Amino acid sequence: MNIVTPSEIELGHKSSDKAPWWKGAVIYHIYPRSFYDSNGDGIGDLRGCIEKLDHIASLGVDAIWLSPFFKSPQADYGYDISDYKEIDPTFGTLDDFDDLVEQAHSRGLKIIIDQVYAHTSDQHAWFEESRQSRKNVKSDWYVWADPKIDGMPPNNWQSVFGGPAWEWDARRQQYFMHNFLKEQPQLNVHNLDVQNAILEIMRFWIDRGVDGFRMDAINFAMHNRAMTDNPPSNLERSRVTRPFDMQKRIHNQSQPEIPLFMERIRKELDKHGEIFTVAEIGGDEALSEMRDYTYGDKRLNSAYSFDFLDGPPVSADKVRGTLGNWIGEDGEGWPSWAFENHDAPRAVSRWAKPENRWFAARNYMMLLLSLRGNAFIYQGEELGLPQGEVAFEHLKDPEAIANWPRTLGRDGARVPMPWNKNADHAGFTTGTPWIPVDPKQAELAVDTQTDDIPCMLRFTKYAMGVRKRTLALRLGSMTFMDTHNSSVLAFMRRHDEEHIMCVYNFSDKHSKWNHHLGKGWKVMFSHDGMSDGWEVPHDLPAYSAYWAKLTK
Repeated sequence: MNIVTPSEIELGHKSSDKAPWWKGAVIYHIYPRSFYDSNGDGIGDLRGCIEKLDHIASLGVDAIWLSPFFKSPQADYGYDISDYKEIDPTFGTLDDFDDLVEQAHSRGLKIIIDQVYAHTSDQHAWFEESRQSRKNVKSDWYVWADPKIDGMPPNNWQSVFGGPAWEWDARRQQYFMHNFLKEQPQLNVHNLDVQNAILEIMRFWIDRGVDGFRMDAINFAMHNRAMTDNPPSNLERSRVTRPFDMQKRIHNQSQPEIPLFMERIRKELDKHGEIFTVAEIGGDEALSEMRDYTYGDKRLNSAYSFDFLDGPPVSADKVRGTLGNWIGEDGEGWPSWAFENHDAPRAVSRWAKPENRWFAARNYMMLLLSLRGNAFIYQGEELGLPQGEVAFEHLKDPEAIANWPRTLGRDGARVPMPWNKNADHAGFTTGTPWIPVDPKQAELAVDTQTDDIPCMLRFTKYAMGVRKRTLALRLGSMTFMDTHNSSVLAFMRRHDEEHIMCVYNFSDKHSKWNHHLGKGWKVMFSHDGMSDGWEVPHDLPAYSAYWAKLTK
């Protein structure tokens, strides 16, 4: 059967439908603080997540990933954990969490929780003990270093949020390291006692029914113990907003011992069944680290990078370049992909002009759900929400405040989820929200997008349903096709005898694709609801997309 001349790379040709639950899964990402407030204090909580489980289940996703809800002083809104085994009162109680797990499982939804192993809060009991002296039991649980002879920090490492990655502590007469805020001291994960404590924390949550772990900034978990200075990045000054970007971060992150720690984690988790692990990987070497951390069957299951979370708009070349790095070689792990999350501006705002967002949102959802790997959907992405606007006086994100107005920061992606268009605060809370609701987003509230009208929510559910019942989209190989048009992306997904062709026009202009397909190709789903069974078109309107199936 001669249908088309593909590229030289067929991705993942060894796929099998005998796969663990997480392989090919669609995972819904909740930022609890902004999802739904059940008690009127203006902050989303675990009971709010429970109350909205039916909405999540109706999408057809396989699992939920919850951003941190652990005890925390909230200097970095939960990513500064002061007790890994306690729920912050802001979000509820352990009983609430247990109820959430039970209610989610009853709806067929798995629960994945965020874990932060690179650092803790400076209010964590471990750090409070560590900083007391150089000889206590936990003295080496964090990264401490003596000053230089002139009192300066031990090296030139910079923190993500600005300024040196070192803070002076008078009690120990030493500096402690922090890759992020000074309130987030760096754990010394080289220390086996620290690793053992981390494994014990994972067992604690597995015993409470957790199905997986997302590992935040895990490539920051270890440092070069020689404390070597980082070399300059030599980026043009106009391209950077912080000193952190002026260095190649080859000594304060991404150390070769990290994959060995991944093996300890995997060995422990394999004792407990199919516990899913996914790493967040940022930085200049994200690709190689994604591959390294997921290599073989002794490390993590999956990883995702910021390939689609920052940088230029999505394009055919971008997709080919990124997915072409995952070709299904022996020992290769399984990738995950996200276009939006709590740290990145909304995709429709980054990639499309306002007047094009109606169709662009559909195009992007179809693309995400058709890539080889797992798909992460961020709360509100199913509604086509644009980036929220937050006035300077309402900013909460320390990075946004520090870099204003050079960067958008993270608050615009964290504004509360709109549930009811005409309710106060779009139905998110009966109190005063921790950060204001954006009126533009309220126009797209859940209650305005019902199953009996054309809308993004209805479209998302249909697209999810097609993916769920199509093995080629969930588990199949991926072959890029030559479109002879830089605006058009086309690729084939195959699983056994099932062949699915995915086509996207990323341009805001009409395009053509002069394909030479054999007989039998019929459209099964498209951006505009094209009827099942239509002939495959040559003409591609702006931001159009379709999936076609080879029929016998």
